[in-house]
Amino acid sequence: MSLNSKQKFVKRAIDLGLSVLGLIVLYPFFLVLFIFTSLDTNSFGLIAQTRIGKGAKPFKLLKFKTMRDTDQPQNYITTLNDPRITKFGRFLRKTKLDEIPQLWNVLIGDMSLVSPRPDVPGYADQLQGQDRIILSVRPGITYPASLTFRNEEEILAQQKHPKQYNDEVICTKKVKINKAYVENYSFLNDIKIIVKTIFG
Repeated sequence: MSLNSKQKFVKRAIDLGLSVLGLIVLYPFFLVLFIFTSLDTNSFGLIAQTRIGKGAKPFKLLKFKTMRDTDQPQNYITTLNDPRITKFGRFLRKTKLDEIPQLWNVLIGDMSLVSPRPDVPGYADQLQGQDRIILSVRPGITYPASLTFRNEEEILAQQKHPKQYNDEVICTKKVKINKAYVENYSFLNDIKIIVKTIFG
């Protein structure tokens, strides 16, 4: 069972209010991080990556840039020891500060504050059967699996075949967590997740 009309309305109202507040309050901090990121990567400090959103529709997710540009083929599976990650970028990724720009994605309706994280093409958009309930909601900045896999890059770095482990183990667990979130949605649970994300 997905969210009902009242739950969707309240959730969107909260997203709008908190994203506006967050963008206003964090604006100076945002500028500082943007400048440091631009200097650190020797390039524009923001990137827009394609992700799969509500209804399996792609959108551009904003992040602070944490990697150097290379001529290597793009790899969506990132481990802790990836040589492309800069020193400042490593700090941003560990603290999740690289995701602050996604408040804009929340404001314009691409994302929600709390909801399953958006996947790159080839994962969420390939879900079948009851698993596609995950696509009935806007993807989020944080959600239960984000807390469960806080150290995901460290876990992948320990694997001989990171992509295979991600696809066969981590993604399978995330789908179960995502389904449970949507099927058992509650406003109180969202508040708990936000608190754990900030203070946990």
